[in-house]
Amino acid sequence: MKKQMSSSKSLKSGSTKGRARTKRAGKRPAGRGARPKVITWELRLYVAGNTPNSIAAFSNLKQICETHMGGRYRIEIIDLLRSPQLAGGDQIIAIPTLVRRLPTPIKKIIGDLSNTERVLIGLDLKPALKS
Repeated sequence: MKKQMSSSKSLKSGSTKGRARTKRAGKRPAGRGARPKVITWELRLYVAGNTPNSIAAFSNLKQICETHMGGRYRIEIIDLLRSPQLAGGDQIIAIPTLVRRLPTPIKKIIGDLSNTERVLIGLDLKPALKS
């Protein structure tokens, strides 16, 4: 603590040595600072085979993610024709259905996701600024 006080005294007197020392003392070692938590979006898209609606939903979702999530997302495609038992876990009653697992709370959007504005509202995302 005495070192901090002497640094602040040097700082008040206008010494450049004290300033440099104060700045270095205030820095934290790499990897130890409080960093903002990066949110990774976990999304599940329930589809039924390669139907036009399923393909459109995936294409629209991919476009929305690239535009508004900055690469911080993971999409899991679940084909209910191959694994129908998986529909019960997220209580899927229609397809295609998008389920946002993370960040919480869980959200669901039914349809081909062609209305970007409604999808953004449904996912609690702010629309990107228009240029």
